[in-house]
Formats: sequence, C-alpha cells, structure tokens
Amino acid sequence: MGIELEFIVLLVIMTLGTSIFAVFEVETPAWRKIVKWLMVHTITIGLFFLAGHWALLFPVGAAAAGGTFHFVWCRRNGIHPRLATPRRRYYELRGWQWYD
Repeated sequence: MGIELEFIVLLVIMTLGTSIFAVFEVETPAWRKIVKWLMVHTITIGLFFLAGHWALLFPVGAAAAGGTFHFVWCRRNGIHPRLATPRRRYYELRGWQWYD
C-alpha cells in the first residue's frame, strides 16, 4: 500500500477531531482551522516521501499530544473536557465575546 494509508489515517483523524472537538472551536475563524489541517496534511505527506509509513507517527503523535494537553488544560481551568461547560467560563478563557 502506498500513500493511501496516510490519506486514510489523516481522514480518520480529521473526521474524529472535528466531530469530537467542534464544541471547542465555535468562535475560531474558518481560516485558522483550514490552515491547521493544511499544515498537518502537508507535513505528513512530506514526511511520507522522506520516511515512508513512519510519517504516520506525526499526526498520531500530534493528536495524542494535543488531546493530552486539551484534557489537562480543561481540568486545570475548571472546564469539562468534552462538553466545554461552563460555557461562559470557557469563552472568557478563550477571549471570545459572550452574548447573553
């Protein structure tokens, strides 16, 4: 199997990541989300040409590191790591405008 494996893994990570963590990105501009995913895909595909399937360590490792940081940060700041509640507190931490 060639580069297809990398594309499948990237698709699964992107689908699960955006589905699970969408509640935390409500106010994030679309361009930032697009740039983030383009960077992950570009680095992974570039690494594939240098290291073969070992390139999969990058997105899997980044997802693991990001998920760990997310849970630690949420717990440390009193936010539920799955539901982003209390919502007002989460918006304050992110610097987003809360509308009543």
